[in-house]
Amino acid sequence: MKNSITILALFISMVFYGQNHTVVGKWKTIDDQTGKAKSIVEIYERSGKIYGKIIDILDAEKKKNLCVNCPGDEKNKPVLGLVVIKGLTKDGNEYNSGKILDPTSGKLYKCFLALEGNDKLKVRGYIGVALFGRTQTWNRVK
Repeated sequence: MKNSITILALFISMVFYGQNHTVVGKWKTIDDQTGKAKSIVEIYERSGKIYGKIIDILDAEKKKNLCVNCPGDEKNKPVLGLVVIKGLTKDGNEYNSGKILDPTSGKLYKCFLALEGNDKLKVRGYIGVALFGRTQTWNRVK
């Protein structure tokens, strides 16, 4: 009986650990210049690739903003609902080989994501090589 309970407890803890030890979920974006929370991005997996969509904008005055500088089909679309992380693939402990869209400037950057613990996500957008870019730390929404 004790062995059954131990095995069950171990299985349950592994399931919960696996759920939190992934980039998939909801993340609060933090402006790296002001330190203020900006939005909630839901990161999800589709066909083996990672994507992220803005599901909430925390500044009520900006909820109806359009992506006026965005390229292609995203031009003049609402920022709320916009897919900003596109096509990342898992590579060891990082996710890379995709793009991130800055809805303010409309620019696309190469991107990589890396978990720092279970509840912090390092998000780096860069041009060319990762040395030339900017990093933000996002916090998991619980």
